[in-house]
Amino acid sequence: MKSLLKNLGLLLVIIGAVILIICYYGGNVNDNAILATSLILIIVGLISHIVLNKRIAD
Repeated sequence: MKSLLKNLGLLLVIIGAVILIICYYGGNVNDNAILATSLILIIVGLISHIVLNKRIAD
């Protein structure tokens, strides 16, 4: 369970980046809802990665 929590932030960042890549190659770069969703996933992933790894290390 700790390994899943440790990698949760990284997984969210990767999912957000994959959404951006799919939108770019699909030509759907003008849809603000998809772009905002991927941005939120990346930001939440970065914050959760920092917080969870700090708590697991302590």
